[in-house]
Amino acid sequence: MKNGCAMELVCEAPAKINLYLAIKGKRVDGFHDLETRMVKITLADRLHLAKRDSGITVHCPGSDLPTGEGNLVYRAARSFFAAFGAGGGVHIVLDKKVPVAAGLGGGSSDAAAVLRGLNTLYGLPFSSGQLIDLARPLGADVPFFVDECTAAWATGIGDEIHAEDISPADWIVLVNPGFPVSTKWVYENFTLTTGGNPYILGRDFVHGNNACVGPGNLPLYNELEAVTIGKYPELGRIKDELLADGAHGALMSGSGPTVFGLFEDEAQAQKSVARFARRFPRNVFLARPLST
Repeated sequence: MKNGCAMELVCEAPAKINLYLAIKGKRVDGFHDLETRMVKITLADRLHLAKRDSGITVHCPGSDLPTGEGNLVYRAARSFFAAFGAGGGVHIVLDKKVPVAAGLGGGSSDAAAVLRGLNTLYGLPFSSGQLIDLARPLGADVPFFVDECTAAWATGIGDEIHAEDISPADWIVLVNPGFPVSTKWVYENFTLTTGGNPYILGRDFVHGNNACVGPGNLPLYNELEAVTIGKYPELGRIKDELLADGAHGALMSGSGPTVFGLFEDEAQAQKSVARFARRFPRNVFLARPLST
């Protein structure tokens, strides 16, 4: 502490899964309008923020992530200070646990954690609504992670957030095959696959299962699977294996390639993790929905 104000802060940046993702159409600005249901989970990155008199520095130990403009964490800090307008700086240490380019929103969550953390370190100059406005230009998922909700129905490009009180399962097994998938590539190829009309594929496409989960029998659905599993059929096999392991639903998250299985029985979930870990060391995780 210095002059009664915190000088350092440790923030958790949770990952998310998409229980539902449907593309409504392509916008004139090149983005896609969509409908999605997202849930924050306990798998998380950790960020250590230390105040500085000026400047922004980022350190990502054990990772080959960029530390300047190419890192969304850096751009989030820059956006905060530009809006703050009263000087200041920060040194950020980012401890990555969430796989990169995995459909789990790790980079967006890191950016959101920086915005929220800096807001705390600098005396709460911005309201929650103002932080969400700062988040929007950084990426479609960043507003969801800035919001305090643990689950939400999102529309627009994913930045119009409507909080929900849902929990899809007690245990979530996440299987990442160990390679990244570009969100930009998936959306570009989705448009090509459908000839610009997402309804050509129909609303019934779900690889491996057509489950419903949670209170209200919520649909489990991801339209982007048509593209990602089309190129990487192994993801479809992972879904089938999760169901065979006892998951009551399995789905690719976001644009992939991470696939998750929803389990009510912890022992079944642990057995599934152990089995997949033999094939994908360091890329299989057991998580739970984040609670408020």
